[in-house]
Amino acid sequence: MQEEIDCIIISETEAGQRLDKILADRFKELKSRTYFQYLIEEQKVLVNGEQVKKRFKPEFGDEVEVHFILTPEITLQAENIPLDIIYEDDSIILINKPAGMVVHPAAGNWTGTFVNALLYHCQEIEKLSRSANSTGNLRPGIVHRLDKETTGLLLAAKTEEAQRKLVELFSNRKIIKEYRAICVGKPGDITIDQPIGRHPVQRKMMTVLPHGGKKAISICKTLNYNSELSFVNIVLVTGRTHQIRVHLKHLNTPVLGDIIYGSERANSTFNVNRQMLHAHYLQFEHPTTGKLLEFYAPLPQEMEQILVRGKLSNSQSN
Repeated sequence: MQEEIDCIIISETEAGQRLDKILADRFKELKSRTYFQYLIEEQKVLVNGEQVKKRFKPEFGDEVEVHFILTPEITLQAENIPLDIIYEDDSIILINKPAGMVVHPAAGNWTGTFVNALLYHCQEIEKLSRSANSTGNLRPGIVHRLDKETTGLLLAAKTEEAQRKLVELFSNRKIIKEYRAICVGKPGDITIDQPIGRHPVQRKMMTVLPHGGKKAISICKTLNYNSELSFVNIVLVTGRTHQIRVHLKHLNTPVLGDIIYGSERANSTFNVNRQMLHAHYLQFEHPTTGKLLEFYAPLPQEMEQILVRGKLSNSQSN
């Protein structure tokens, strides 16, 4: 079963209250204390790594880990959401994801996601949908993800066999993924080999961890630089959560517009409020035919405009 995970730290004002109430107050978009009671009963809520009862009252500083799953009352619904389709056949579909689209349902985003659009567009994944609704899987057909504000190539499977094989290809690092980004400063040409894990204090963030993180490798090439910003190409060798954003922040050259890991000053100066990060290129073997495929997605207009204003040539489009 695939789940979405979130972590919170109990504040002084929350200490001594019932855990289900605290969670309902923290995640108001779900509007259901009953839902969190269900998660606790299903052992999907851990306090300091331990299972607890729904009447449990945590203490100040306790870490609560919430594993969000579907319930019998929350089912995946097909929605008529337009998709910018790059390629499609009987086994797979590849789209150019716009900024603002969430890939799969999670707390606060049960509808309006790529999964909801996929269920409407692809009758072939009806079986995956039924399986998802019965097991709590939030990602029927999904084999990788992009952050909400990241644009570009997003691949999905239309059959269970294709999904299994694509997941294997991603896991075995046999899919080549390249991103384009506009970042602050100049990272140069560098292989960033720094482990990534959850931030020890700000639990919704990831960070480079000298000890205990998961191996993460990004290969960065600077395509152009104008004394303030760089236009870069990033090859992902691994696929950790927020990897490019965390690695570029580690170099003190954060992605422009990143409101979590970025520079507030630079974001304000250039009037950008979402990360200038784009999934530019994918190369992989077709899960059914074995044929080698490669695809490009054009930069979104917002990124192109910044390149033009900053005289950062996009001549190396491929």
